[in-house]
Amino acid sequence: MKKILLFLFILPFSQLQSQWIENAIQNPEEFVNPLIGSLSKPSLSNGNTYPAVAVPHGMNLWTPQTGKNGNGWQYTYDADKIRGIKQTHQPSPWMNDYGMFSIMPVTGAMRFNEDERASRFSHKSEVSKPYYYSVYLADHNVTAEITPTERAAQFRLTYPDSENSWFVVDAFDKGSSITIIPSQNKIIGYSTRYSRGKLTGFKNYFVIYSDKPFSKYSAWKDKDFVKDSLEITGNHCGAVVGFATKKGEKVTLRIASSFISPEQAELNLQRELNKDSFDDTFKKAKLAWNEKLKRVEVAGGTIDQMRTFYSSLYRMLCFPHKMYEINKAGEIVHYSPYSGKTEAGYRFAGTGFWDTFRALYPFLNLVYPSINIEMQKGLINDYKEGGWLPEWSSPSYSDIMIGNNSASVVADAYLKGLRGYDIETLYQALLHGANNEGPQATGRLGIEYYKKLGYVPYDVKINENAARTLEYAYDDFAIAQLGKALGKPESEWGEYYRHSQNFQKIIDPETKLARGRNQDGSFQSPFNPFKWGDAFTEGNSWHYTWSVFQDIEGLAKLMGGKKEFSKKLDQVFELPPIYDDSYYGSTIHEIQEMVNANMGQYAHGNQPAQHIIYLYNYSGEPWKTQYWVRETMNRLYQPTPDGYCGDEDNGQTSAWYIFSALGFYPVTPATDQYVLGAPLFKKAIIHLENGKNIEIKADSNSDENRYVKSLNMNGKSYSKNWLSHAELMKGVTLQFNMDNKPNKDRGTNEKDFPYSYSTEKK
Repeated sequence: MKKILLFLFILPFSQLQSQWIENAIQNPEEFVNPLIGSLSKPSLSNGNTYPAVAVPHGMNLWTPQTGKNGNGWQYTYDADKIRGIKQTHQPSPWMNDYGMFSIMPVTGAMRFNEDERASRFSHKSEVSKPYYYSVYLADHNVTAEITPTERAAQFRLTYPDSENSWFVVDAFDKGSSITIIPSQNKIIGYSTRYSRGKLTGFKNYFVIYSDKPFSKYSAWKDKDFVKDSLEITGNHCGAVVGFATKKGEKVTLRIASSFISPEQAELNLQRELNKDSFDDTFKKAKLAWNEKLKRVEVAGGTIDQMRTFYSSLYRMLCFPHKMYEINKAGEIVHYSPYSGKTEAGYRFAGTGFWDTFRALYPFLNLVYPSINIEMQKGLINDYKEGGWLPEWSSPSYSDIMIGNNSASVVADAYLKGLRGYDIETLYQALLHGANNEGPQATGRLGIEYYKKLGYVPYDVKINENAARTLEYAYDDFAIAQLGKALGKPESEWGEYYRHSQNFQKIIDPETKLARGRNQDGSFQSPFNPFKWGDAFTEGNSWHYTWSVFQDIEGLAKLMGGKKEFSKKLDQVFELPPIYDDSYYGSTIHEIQEMVNANMGQYAHGNQPAQHIIYLYNYSGEPWKTQYWVRETMNRLYQPTPDGYCGDEDNGQTSAWYIFSALGFYPVTPATDQYVLGAPLFKKAIIHLENGKNIEIKADSNSDENRYVKSLNMNGKSYSKNWLSHAELMKGVTLQFNMDNKPNKDRGTNEKDFPYSYSTEKK
């Protein structure tokens, strides 16, 4: 103790903090706080996350469950009781869950009802890590711990001295089954519950082994115990297993599951847990996160910035989750929600492309391309088995959100150099989706109008029509980019470039904003640019007008040129956060989050607005981007339970932060470029899978020095407002010289502006 006190006395706190960060970077997983974003509710999202215990992209995630069975808000930070520790596959509370079951240790009277078994807990006795969760269940005097693998997990339950110690297995309602096998200290069962779409033959089979023999047990169904029965199938089934324990006795449960069969669940358990102890699994899960998070090393920021950064990166690596398994012959196989059969190959689920095409998938293409190659192979199987590419997979097609953004996800991967999969089939899938209206939000709603008029009309009872037009136009651009890169004839992809200009048809020449347009060519009237919904998706015209990722110069021309374009951008931040919520009939949470942010009409809490800050680079005022990027990171992201400013949405809001903290952002996926902002840290290294490094240095960086005075690439002056993906992949050193005042000479020349289709065409 004396040595520690002497050390603290000798070294100043700032130096101690710096050394601690430098040392701790070897273990970035220790900066992650999975509780960030969990202080949320339907009326106000601070992330709408839950503390996911998993390995990167693992098939299963686990979470403590505070909400009632079936409640999408399955864990909320302000709750004081836990009902179970639940296997989950939930991408967001709005999508809810599928294939879930839970484990809950109890003591005293034999009980299973979710209210009766619930226990009070405190965050003071809770440990939440990506690879481990522990909580003291006060009402039962039990400590529950869990650590995961991809398809299995180990529980360690520490009981008191009690003749009546139990654990409850809850297989949830809407169809479940339980079998207790006392001779093997084993429970098997399945859950069929899901929330979205239509699934054929869906079951999540699970197997549970206890290292302590069962001395008493009972199955239960709905509200009653089922006496003298070890096997039960019905609407809502479960089991209660009991034994006597001594004070501090630890009982280990080994658990695995499968979407394919009970036998595959057993195989998953044997393959992934084998003879490993709880501590062995713990070490492997921690190492898995360490390896993935260390692909991006940052230093020279505050502890809170480090925590926010690595917590965001953790979120990005939770979804989409694997839905494939490895059979007895060592082959990759998966349950198909379309056929209900076991099919060959990869499959993933739990992501919505309306959110994640913007930055999450581009980041995978840059830093984790090998996992996205698997995801692209999975999309091929979605198309072959279901007839369409998904736009929201949860775990099958889901009728939610708009757009045909699978086009961007597929095109960006190929254009960023990913190979080793059947891109021809994916290209055909894009053409099919672009020209047809499919089930469950696949394809394009209103496609016949779009083909005929170049826009989806306002007066044909297709909601969010202006937003659909803007997204279809960008998706057409992505298809054209891919067709051209594949060497297809211009007669095939040229029309998609032409259609990418359809955004012009709904930019109102009077207001210079996107506006609904009727079949006869007239614009909707009356028009309120502050009206949320209606012609737009979870936003208003001030948010969606800028969704012309493919041709910002073309948009600027419609606004009267670059100066007028910049003035219009300024208005986004200068206008008051007023709104019209009449379309919804109430103030939806996205509106409230914009108001709370106090950044005018800039609604960072929802995806359509997130790229807007970077658009000053296209009009010769990049210092405004640099200012607002830092403001947004400072104001709207914190490593706390209320740390997000809206829905985190499967890694997209986190991906904005990660890219922005590194100093650049993919405004236009399906091109080679990233648009510059300004780095948050003094130093960052991205370790690419090809063995090269991207090193980012900003020695003079600070909260005051947020502006880029100059930039050198590999020791040479670099004037452009964008970075090339191809150049980054070769390995580069970027040296940012930061200052406390904007450099209004750098980045003002049009030759240095980022890509726009109009520019390339010229």
